[in-house]
Amino acid sequence: MARLPDRLLDFFPDPTVLLDRRRTVVLANNAARDLLEITAAGQDLAMSLRHPRVLGAVDEVIGRDMSRTVEIVLPGVTTRNFEMHVAGVPPTDSSSTIGAVLVLRDQTTARRAEQMRADFVANASHELRSPLAALLGFIETLGGPAGEDPETRERFLGIMLRESRRMAGLIDDLLTLSRVEINEHVRPKAPVDVATVLVNVTEALSVQARGRNMPIHVNYGDDLPVVYGEADQLFQVFRNLVENAIRYGHEGEPIDLKVEPADSIPGIGKPGIAVKVRDRGDGIPEDAIPRLTERFYRVDKARSKSLGGTGLGLAIVKHIVNRHRGHLAVESELGKGSTFTVYLPSEQDRPRGGRSRQERAQAS
Repeated sequence: MARLPDRLLDFFPDPTVLLDRRRTVVLANNAARDLLEITAAGQDLAMSLRHPRVLGAVDEVIGRDMSRTVEIVLPGVTTRNFEMHVAGVPPTDSSSTIGAVLVLRDQTTARRAEQMRADFVANASHELRSPLAALLGFIETLGGPAGEDPETRERFLGIMLRESRRMAGLIDDLLTLSRVEINEHVRPKAPVDVATVLVNVTEALSVQARGRNMPIHVNYGDDLPVVYGEADQLFQVFRNLVENAIRYGHEGEPIDLKVEPADSIPGIGKPGIAVKVRDRGDGIPEDAIPRLTERFYRVDKARSKSLGGTGLGLAIVKHIVNRHRGHLAVESELGKGSTFTVYLPSEQDRPRGGRSRQERAQAS
């Protein structure tokens, strides 16, 4: 059998692995090395892909003229769905070493799109029911004798405008959350200037902050490492956090933004940066902190709705931070305020013991 060029499989977009008849990796393309953390040929597939259904399908077809398709879920920072196709390669002569070809087709986006549609319908129908019922009631009232009273009409129209804006904000946040969740498994790779992002955030919210006499103080640390991400999404993260600080902080008190290097990100261990957003408000009860990023969770439902909150802002923050392989931490003390810290790694993903995709590209 003619030897395959080592880089031939790298032109395949799907993770592809060639195995011999002992289930040993003969060749793997870049996509497979990154996904399965295959550091070298010659290791058993089970060292990289410890999935019983996969290994069972491979053992069944290896060296035989047959194929199998298996759907699997791979855990990680974000779970990913794959459709695995494995085809056996019957021996043609004594020199043939390839026993099977394994290809993984990423189905994560399709599965999340299906879930997104289901979640959107369920969440929208549940959350929109109350404001829609209120609007219908006001419209019916204004259509009767009460509509002739200017004071009643003005008050009801004000409430209707507020409820309509809340529904529009809710739909916008649901769509944003859905878009983020669909691509959460794909980490952004472009370098981002976080300082510029924060400048844009403070400028966008300056009028709102001045309206409550809440100056925004920004403190940048020295020698900040480069982080990788998507500027628009990080803008949304910090806008949501600063906007919450304006809403829930005490009027007349400042908001502090601090950016500093982080030697080891909690739960991840990688170096990066920490962006802290601190308000001086009522604080958050300790038992509520773990639930802050749940959809529609509100510590004070009445106050949140009166201030225009949809209950989705911190859920959006969590999923964007997850996409950037970062970490969100919350500290709070009742009566003194809260600090939300976003950790962002400065290193690109790389297989353990191997080189990063960027390093391999430079070396080739």
